[in-house]
Amino acid sequence: MAAPQASAALSRFTVLDLTRVRSGPTAVRQLADWGANVVKIELPAHLEEGETMGGPRDGADFMNLHRNKRSLTLDLKSEAGIALFRRMAAQADVVVENFRPDVKQRLGIAYADIRAINPRIVYASISGFGQDGPYARRPGFDQIAQGMGGLMSVTGLPGQGPVRAGIPLADLTSGLFCALGILTALLEREQSGEGQWVRTSLLQAQAFMLDFQAARYLVHGEVAQQAGNNHPTSIPTGVFRTSDGYLNIATSGQAIWERCARAIGAEALAAHPDYATGALRSRNRDALNAALQEIFLAEATATWVERLNAAGVPCGPIYDIGQMFADPQVRHLGVAARVEGTEIDLMAQPVALGRTPSRLAAPPPARGEHSEEILAEFGLSPGEVAALRAAGTI
Repeated sequence: MAAPQASAALSRFTVLDLTRVRSGPTAVRQLADWGANVVKIELPAHLEEGETMGGPRDGADFMNLHRNKRSLTLDLKSEAGIALFRRMAAQADVVVENFRPDVKQRLGIAYADIRAINPRIVYASISGFGQDGPYARRPGFDQIAQGMGGLMSVTGLPGQGPVRAGIPLADLTSGLFCALGILTALLEREQSGEGQWVRTSLLQAQAFMLDFQAARYLVHGEVAQQAGNNHPTSIPTGVFRTSDGYLNIATSGQAIWERCARAIGAEALAAHPDYATGALRSRNRDALNAALQEIFLAEATATWVERLNAAGVPCGPIYDIGQMFADPQVRHLGVAARVEGTEIDLMAQPVALGRTPSRLAAPPPARGEHSEEILAEFGLSPGEVAALRAAGTI
């Protein structure tokens, strides 16, 4: 089969994918979903030891990360395997890897090695802590980056102690930032004719995602603390119990606060001198939240959502994952989609392009499923392929 045509947007680019686990595959998924010809390079089965990182191939996680790709098995620890990889890299547009920084140097496939044979290559690297520096050789893991990147110190209830986010935020964001860097480098290459080395790390991505909390420290020296569901500046914002569940509200600014108070019949709170301004509401947050909590307990979540949205107050229910997928707006947006030719539903791209949309064109490949056809596309003869297979290189 030819490369999956998930989109026409990136179909002119060939990507060699050396990544494993999550951060790297997340980056490459962005390219595959927009139509790049992605070759997922994996160890031959006879060289795989123990459980593979990233979970079983028929597991939901693997499927979600590796759709729209083809698979080639290749032993990069052999001279023949490295020679073949270099031959492919000479024709490719992008190489993506998330080895420990020293591994690619040892194998002889670092950026400088590949650039010497293909100056147009865009070579992307994701690591735990960066390609150099005092922590460069430390093993990287999402939860460690969440802790060192500051997120766990501001997540959770006051006094609760560090709490990680419920998703691998450092892995996912480093992958997305890497994909953005690759696309930026490909755009720049159209002007200069040269590729470049794109680098990011879990630690950098997680620190960047602190966003306004980091800015508060850098500009004002403020060290944010755990605030639970309270927003540090927009008050009242948070989670309130209702007669049948929970409600999220976000009242940013004086006008929305006043609309909120009218919609829930709390005009007296809006007129109260303790809550007259944003600064006063911040100072008296706990008392205001307690008063609002008594009001919200009187009605069901759906009633409050309808009433507050009608008044122009941002609000919504708090779903579990099953309820989220059942929501009519989520279904309308196509957040999940069927992989073509299968009975598998996976997460669709959350960005829509009018002329070149993304689709789930192919399920994740079996290990080495496309080795022969991929190598033929890179100019290898059937005899060369047969010899590589006989030697265990592929």
